[in-house]
Amino acid sequence: MSRILLAFFLCLSFVNAQAQDPFQRSANTTFEQAPRFLPVEQAYRPTVEQVDADSLRIIWDIADAYYLYRDRFDFSAHVDGEAQAAEVSYSEGKIKDDPYFGLTEVYYQQAVQTIDNIDIRPGLTLSLRSQGCADAGLCYPPYDQYFKLGSNGEFTEISADQAQSGLANAGTVLPAASGASDSLLLMLAFAFLGGAILNLMPCVFPVLGLKVLSFSNSTHGQPINHGIAYSIGVVLSFIAVAAALILLQNAGQAIGWGFQLQSPYFVAALACLFFVLSLNLLGMFEIGGSWMNVGSDLAQGSGYRSSFFTGVLATVVASPCTAPLMGTAVGFAAAQPAAVALLVFASLGAGMAAPMLLLTLFPRLLAALPKPGQWMVTLRQLMAFPLLATAVWLAWVVGRQTGANGMAATLCAWLLLGFALWLWSIGPRSKVLAAISLAMLPLLLHGGLRQTPTQITASGFDAREIDQRRAAGQAVFLDVTADWCITCAANESLVLNTDDIRQAFDDANVHYMIADWTRYDPAITEFLATFQRNGIPLYVYYPAAISAPPVVLPQVLSKGLIRQLLKAE
Repeated sequence: MSRILLAFFLCLSFVNAQAQDPFQRSANTTFEQAPRFLPVEQAYRPTVEQVDADSLRIIWDIADAYYLYRDRFDFSAHVDGEAQAAEVSYSEGKIKDDPYFGLTEVYYQQAVQTIDNIDIRPGLTLSLRSQGCADAGLCYPPYDQYFKLGSNGEFTEISADQAQSGLANAGTVLPAASGASDSLLLMLAFAFLGGAILNLMPCVFPVLGLKVLSFSNSTHGQPINHGIAYSIGVVLSFIAVAAALILLQNAGQAIGWGFQLQSPYFVAALACLFFVLSLNLLGMFEIGGSWMNVGSDLAQGSGYRSSFFTGVLATVVASPCTAPLMGTAVGFAAAQPAAVALLVFASLGAGMAAPMLLLTLFPRLLAALPKPGQWMVTLRQLMAFPLLATAVWLAWVVGRQTGANGMAATLCAWLLLGFALWLWSIGPRSKVLAAISLAMLPLLLHGGLRQTPTQITASGFDAREIDQRRAAGQAVFLDVTADWCITCAANESLVLNTDDIRQAFDDANVHYMIADWTRYDPAITEFLATFQRNGIPLYVYYPAAISAPPVVLPQVLSKGLIRQLLKAE
């Protein structure tokens, strides 16, 4: 029976994540294209000029709506193969709450570096490193430029190869540019930490709690082997998600993290899966003699496959959640080559698997748990209710996506599943009827989740409204959200939709604007790309002054943060 259930859920889960009517996809043509960004050498243009006998001035002309980081500047000078000592000072910049580096000093329009006490003579070669971003969301990797002083007393820009060749002939080699690798390492760290935090999310924690108990009570092998199998399941699942994102994006689809939850077919299948798991934990039936997870009958023998499929399940249930630092890493991955994107997602999976792996590395922690007994049965039954609550929530999401008919179809699918499980349990003769009941499920869900063109409505999001309101003197707080996003729901319930924060918005003349990504909306997907984001939530504050850059807020909000933001204006 469990093999049939597993096959059914796998079939439903691999329904096209964008399984929506062509009428909705055609909306792509009605929205503005994402902005085109300048090449880095056009966005930031340095000029080197001599001030006096031992002083230089470097003036950076910065394109409108672009900025440079003060802390990301680097400078070195060489002449005749010898490094030149110098004193570098900078003009005063502006403090910005940057989405990548937090509160940091940046430069708009122009930045000035002054180089003092330097030996200025023909052949002097300067190496300048800078890093900047566009207000619209693109962040460039560190960029190196080289200038050489000629016999005419003027500095001209030269290529990296020319600078490298000149110094190599003199016995000195320029240090290799490490900025790109530094950025990648930073994003890998963000991904790892974001993945680790995912374990605390309400959609993941119940599954992990049960697995810890199964590790402690396992009779198959050492706990560390189960931990490794679980970790492999998590990492491979994240890589599979990344591969699907890359393939769909290369096929022309504008999608992001959580894209599968925009398909009511996938959400309904996930709701059915949680419903079956909750019945299993309540003791209504047993799968292959194990009470942990859908794939557990595959675990006959060593039991490691059970741990592997728990990792797969944990990744699936984590998809409605996002964690701090995770959005930045996933957005970075979306703009990188396929190999880098897969590496970032693998790091995300490694972070999510790390706490469980560490727990199995130290068996004494597992030994601290009480000995198996009736308490485990009671806890098992208790953990069924969070899973059942998640199933109810997912059924509500289906209703939000497709209407009452879709929710009713999901609930009827639960009825058929319960009926099939009961038939399977009463004897061999009824198993044929149970199989027939399961075979009816895809037809039931397809009929209930199918939409007609008149039922399809756009989210109503139009980025042009932001500029219109700012032109009228009103600030805008944009909330990019979705009904299936648990982090979004928590922020809205605890912070954004509270009376005091709404009153603070009114007092500060701030318009609270929602971009609903519950169902696929190309306008919102393209808007996320302009902020180098591939998932939600995304919170952006636009000051009333159009010249002021937008402020990207963290993915986890607090009332104090919102008040501080409004007070700063």
